[in-house]
Amino acid sequence: MTQIQHLDGPNGTPLAYAKTEGDAPTIVFLSGYKSDMEGTKAVHLEAWAKALGRAFLRFDYSGHGASGGVFEEGCIGDWARDAQAVIEATCDGPILLVGSSMGGWIGCLLTRRLRHVAGFVGIAAAPDFTEDGFWADFTDDQRRQVMQDGQVAVPSDYGDPYIITRRLIEDGRDNLVLRNPLPMPFPVRLMQGTEDTAVRRETALRLLDHIDSPDVKLTLVKGADHRFSEPQNLRQIEDAIRDVIG
Repeated sequence: MTQIQHLDGPNGTPLAYAKTEGDAPTIVFLSGYKSDMEGTKAVHLEAWAKALGRAFLRFDYSGHGASGGVFEEGCIGDWARDAQAVIEATCDGPILLVGSSMGGWIGCLLTRRLRHVAGFVGIAAAPDFTEDGFWADFTDDQRRQVMQDGQVAVPSDYGDPYIITRRLIEDGRDNLVLRNPLPMPFPVRLMQGTEDTAVRRETALRLLDHIDSPDVKLTLVKGADHRFSEPQNLRQIEDAIRDVIG
């Protein structure tokens, strides 16, 4: 297993990361909301990349996994800045962004901020979910509570309830990506499971429509859920990365 290291993030919070050296482009895995770099996809892809001699980076946003900070105090803007800081500190040359769920949203933001992006793979990408998911599905009482009290608890299919904060909602509005075209002048592969109950397939279609790329494809995988971590799903991610790298 690759050694876990730390660096100070933009707010001084220690950020944990694991970097495997190898051939470019560096494959950068961007985890999802409340997920971390020890997840099935991140660890599997690291081993796969290492076997191929490819450079690979996985890391934890602040408030996630082995990084410092408190999850409920974070927001999309913070986590995107964390990702940018780790990538810029550890990667030279071209990178391939692989974003899972919220990581897909963060990947969209990073394509505007980072140089040398060679490609993007979105796995059940969840751009704008704070607005089009949480806020859109809130009742009037929940909207009032989050704005007046600063937070609201909502059920989760993945364990403890989500604590949704006013800061998360308001910051999310400053980072929306599905309201204007998304220039991505490199190969893009999007993957979406038909049994995903967290991200609607309509979101994948909206993202497809917004991306401005000479080479963009969306694959709907029948039977796959939001985790997209079954053995056949992991092989499909590998194939998508190979397709982008060429």
